[in-house]
Amino acid sequence: MLLTGDYHTHTIYSHGKGTVLENAERAKEIGLKEIAISDHGFRQMAFGLRQKRIPSLIADCRSATEKTGVKVYVGIEANLCGESGKTDLEERDYKNFDVYLMGIHRFVKFEKFRDMNNILVKNYLYTFFKKQASKSLIDYNTRALINSIQKYPIDAITHLNYLSFCNVAEVAKAARDYGTYIELNSKKVHLSDEELALVNDTGVRFIIDSDAHSTDRIGDTKLVEEMIARVGISEDRIDNINGRYPDFRFRKYKEKNL
Repeated sequence: MLLTGDYHTHTIYSHGKGTVLENAERAKEIGLKEIAISDHGFRQMAFGLRQKRIPSLIADCRSATEKTGVKVYVGIEANLCGESGKTDLEERDYKNFDVYLMGIHRFVKFEKFRDMNNILVKNYLYTFFKKQASKSLIDYNTRALINSIQKYPIDAITHLNYLSFCNVAEVAKAARDYGTYIELNSKKVHLSDEELALVNDTGVRFIIDSDAHSTDRIGDTKLVEEMIARVGISEDRIDNINGRYPDFRFRKYKEKNL
């Protein structure tokens, strides 16, 4: 399995350790054709990307592309902000970005107190105490993710079910129907083998990403390779390996609407 592009990498623009150029140089070193710099969204209160730094990020991505020959996309890993599905990437900012990832994170400026209580507090408590989440919380998270997929041109859902709980099959069906990928994250175990099998059965398509926070992890697929071998996922279902490139939804949306 050869990775064509890694679309989930972090830099010092959020809480990664490498610069944009260092990420691109590492991508070139290991033979990747393209990479996205997808730092955390604006409402991540501790280390999210700041609006005033967008011009610098864009300039760094363009410069890194010229210097390395690796296509460096301006991406973002947006945050889910509430049950409504709202994320922290506003349409007015679409023009500045090439790749639109979204996931559930903590310490985010949520829409409502109820959203904070569910996404931050309850998900954390069930995870910490290793208990089965309540049906109401699972239903809430599932609705929020599906609403987001339906409302926004999201390219991929990152680390589905990591430190949160949802009906993974229902979320995957929505992703399948709207052209959003489910990310297979090689940094952390985010789906059990049983959950991944349920996701696979929906027919949704996948991309593999490293979620690298340091340059040495860019392009790392080891954890995912082990997982898909156990579950029996065909490599034909993964759109950023073996010379294939993802058919990203966000790009098509921008071509049509902007």
